[in-house]
Amino acid sequence: MSIVAGKETQVLIQGGAAGINAARRMAEFCHLNRLPMNVLAFVFPPDAGKTAEVPLGSQLVSIPIYKTVSEAVAAHPQINASLVYVGPDRACKAAMEALSDPHIHLVSMITEGVPEKDAKRLSLEAKKRGKVFNGPSAIGILSAGESRLGVVGGSFDNLILCKLHRQGSFGVITKSGGLLNEIIWICSQFADGITTAIGVGGDAYPGSDYVTYLEMFEQDPKTKAVVIVGEMGGDLEERAAAWFGEKKRRIKLLAVVSGFCQESLPKGMKFGHAGAKEGLHGEGSARAKAEALKKAGAIVPTTFGGLGPAIQKTYDEIIASGEAQPVLDGDLHALPKLPKQVEEAIKSGDVFVEPLVKSTICDDRGDEPLYCGYPASELINKGYHIPHVIGLLWDKRIVNPTEAEIIKRIVMLSADHGPSVSGALVTIIAACAGIQMSQAVAAGLIMIGPRFGGAVTDAGKWFKYAVDQKLSPEAFLEHMKKNVGPVPGIGHRVKSLKNPDKRVKELVGYVKSQGIPTPHLDFALSVEKITTSKKDTLILNVDGTMAAVLVDLGFSVESLNGFFLLSRTIGLIGHWIDQSRQGSRLIRLFTYLVNYASPKKREVPPLNSHAKQVEAHDEVFKS
Repeated sequence: MSIVAGKETQVLIQGGAAGINAARRMAEFCHLNRLPMNVLAFVFPPDAGKTAEVPLGSQLVSIPIYKTVSEAVAAHPQINASLVYVGPDRACKAAMEALSDPHIHLVSMITEGVPEKDAKRLSLEAKKRGKVFNGPSAIGILSAGESRLGVVGGSFDNLILCKLHRQGSFGVITKSGGLLNEIIWICSQFADGITTAIGVGGDAYPGSDYVTYLEMFEQDPKTKAVVIVGEMGGDLEERAAAWFGEKKRRIKLLAVVSGFCQESLPKGMKFGHAGAKEGLHGEGSARAKAEALKKAGAIVPTTFGGLGPAIQKTYDEIIASGEAQPVLDGDLHALPKLPKQVEEAIKSGDVFVEPLVKSTICDDRGDEPLYCGYPASELINKGYHIPHVIGLLWDKRIVNPTEAEIIKRIVMLSADHGPSVSGALVTIIAACAGIQMSQAVAAGLIMIGPRFGGAVTDAGKWFKYAVDQKLSPEAFLEHMKKNVGPVPGIGHRVKSLKNPDKRVKELVGYVKSQGIPTPHLDFALSVEKITTSKKDTLILNVDGTMAAVLVDLGFSVESLNGFFLLSRTIGLIGHWIDQSRQGSRLIRLFTYLVNYASPKKREVPPLNSHAKQVEAHDEVFKS
């Protein structure tokens, strides 16, 4: 059996991140004991309407988040307990909301630093309603094999080491959360473990006391003995001693009280917990508490180290009297294991996972990205530049100085072409409409296609085809005319032989001056001689020039449009910043820029008449 919390306890957690973390620990306990998840809902107004995902073994449980306790309980009427993980300034209101709900009979508050007046108010409210209020500053409640409220018990491995998958014979009550875990472990090593362990919290005014839980343990036939760990300050231990000594009890009581060192230190010094403070006149001293408990008949070891042997002796007496039978734990390895994370399982060699994506250019698993194996910081410190990074990520090689300079010039020359081209215009319109940078620039980039920028890829494709097939310029033009259409990379709406594109002249002039092989550029220029003889606007444009040069440098056709995307993004960002800086207004086309070719204004025919016309038309069509 258990007290306070058992298999029937269904939990609501009030709070955000800390509450979700507690739910994860509670799910581990449920997995160990093959129990369904006992957290049914969260109450956290900022995330109301969402869900929190909590691992339960190898499954992921989606737990809904609500704005109020009443909403959560209405959706999950089986809820009967609440854990409060809310800040101290709001904890009282949250706990009061839970105590006021008729479905909830247990409220355990983990929050530290709750004002004393709030703790007293909550304690009185719980007593008035016949409910249990545990805390503040309480690590939680754990009933072995049945229920875990909060993070009490520690890690999953510790749950197994402490044999918390099944009931023992000892109850535990402490103020300290850390000591609660310690006593649970001691009971599992020197005896058969625990029934229920409760952390009441170490604040100056706890909402519940030892006596409340001692009464419950006394009524629990599975619990044969109770261990309490006290500390100086307050009177919980004295009241427990008075209760135990009042009459003969069924349970045995073991107790230790920390704080004897206070006898060598100034009176009134506080130790750790807000409540761990001996009065200036010696009230609540550790020695006085220990003496009171010993006088009442409790087993009080002289030191904390003596607690384990005392628990073992008590357990031996329980077994000898026939009150309990020795527990055979069997093979602990047969208990459910906590599933490993995929990364952990791969590292230990327990699982092979077929990769979803293969990357051959970058590795980000270390301290910094590796571009084709080269650390980014080393590339910077050894004098490499953006063209070298482009070479590594796009062509998996370190380009030579000449190639790097050509790439730099291509990016600089094609970074922008004014506000009138489609990509820039769309970005400007979006900026003037108040659209954020990423969306506005993306809209401009969407304009890049066969007629704007996209000719880079197609030009590279067909110039490469011609060179690979050893076609003459005339044969190439004939092939394109019959099978493809206009030659990508040839022609410009504004530029011509009389008004040449200076970007093309600059790029061609530099590349040719380097003395490197340029078969594709040479072929493109020879094609230009033929096309411009027919019409002077059929020049080799910047897209075609970039394409031919980049293919000559060894870049794949698939990568070519990336150079236009990369460089033109610089300009699009500039246009967005320019319009935003000006505070430009929403753009609407002037009517004189639109050719309104729709029918002139006319009278709308009567609906019935129109329907009859349609019906008559249908009859004619059928006949």
